[in-house]
Amino acid sequence: MRRVRLAFALAIAIAVAPAFAADEHGAAPASGAIQPTARPADAKLYIISPKNGETVTSPVKVRFGLSGMGVAPAGVAIPSTGHHHLIIDAPLPPMDQPLPKDDHHLHFGGGQTETSVELPPGDHTLQLILADKDHVPFDPPLYSDQIKIHVKKK
Repeated sequence: MRRVRLAFALAIAIAVAPAFAADEHGAAPASGAIQPTARPADAKLYIISPKNGETVTSPVKVRFGLSGMGVAPAGVAIPSTGHHHLIIDAPLPPMDQPLPKDDHHLHFGGGQTETSVELPPGDHTLQLILADKDHVPFDPPLYSDQIKIHVKKK
């Protein structure tokens, strides 16, 4: 019964959460003062798999790890929660504005905690960053170590 109540509460939170006016990339507008959301100091973000230095085949299954916080869909304002973004073959973006959404910055605004990514053969970097309901990094920013993987030909 408890699960049902939690799911119902989350559904209500999703239904009443204020929506932001997204741009064509699905990110919150950059205009106006952005107030970053505070996060617990002990939170940790990491990539469960693949492991740093691992050789894999495509599609690459990436599993996201988070401790000290929870995961909620974008647009949901629940304290100490956020949603994942996967950075592929790119440096960390600016931390004082909404995260970009392109082939190098994948958004998981549905609250997903894993994905499969098609990557060409070769060396690649992967890194996670957690963002608040509006796709803005937390204060202080919470991001994983960058890992390197090698995708081999099938």
